[in-house]
Amino acid sequence: MGFVCFLLVSLMAMVSRSVEGYGRGSLGYWNSAHATFYGGGDASGTMGGACGYGNLYSQGYGTNTAALSTALFDNGLACGSCYEIKCVDDPKWCLPGSVLVTATNFCPPGGWCDAPRQHFDLSQPVFEHIAQYRAGIVPVAYRRVRCKRSGGIRFTINGHSYFNLVLVTNVGGAGDVHSVAIRGSRTGWQAMSRNWGQNWQSNAYMNGQSLSFLVTTSDGRSVVSWNVAPSHWSFGQTFSGSQFR
Repeated sequence: MGFVCFLLVSLMAMVSRSVEGYGRGSLGYWNSAHATFYGGGDASGTMGGACGYGNLYSQGYGTNTAALSTALFDNGLACGSCYEIKCVDDPKWCLPGSVLVTATNFCPPGGWCDAPRQHFDLSQPVFEHIAQYRAGIVPVAYRRVRCKRSGGIRFTINGHSYFNLVLVTNVGGAGDVHSVAIRGSRTGWQAMSRNWGQNWQSNAYMNGQSLSFLVTTSDGRSVVSWNVAPSHWSFGQTFSGSQFR
């Protein structure tokens, strides 16, 4: 047991060194950007997206979501991060107050989302909380905030034998997962590689084993969900684990 604990501590230290904290939009610091909107009045056009979350309603993200420009998206590592955004410096179109959003999609280069611009393409309903619809685009101030989630981190296991593709959702704290490790009841801890968005891949044979996950976010904090999937798990199932506090 002591050796297992040593391996876990070593792995947590390794993955913690591999992340770099929040970078742009650090907690508490306001930054300048612009915001537009997409997805229609019911935000149905925001479903799916480059983070792999699929149905944002059933995943718990709702309409408080945003697609990030290249400068903010960080090739998908920013998926799941949370921001407070308010409209500024445009009294004709700005509305009072701010909104909290989760990064769930990528705004591809072209126009306002070209690098190095920092830009948020908000769902239409959330945009209309901070600016009038007719504005189209407004200057905003934004900052990173901690994500508040209900329930535990969720792990959806897709793929097939020797190809475990795990979608990690509902992550609190920093929100953006930067590394994941998996442990079977008959194997040690193994680092997973990020396939795309927040889909993490392992090529180990894990069938018939209970599964544990070690999740590390961009601030270097880690949480372990022990034996979150029982030995009789099957592909396509989702399991709820521990959560950042």
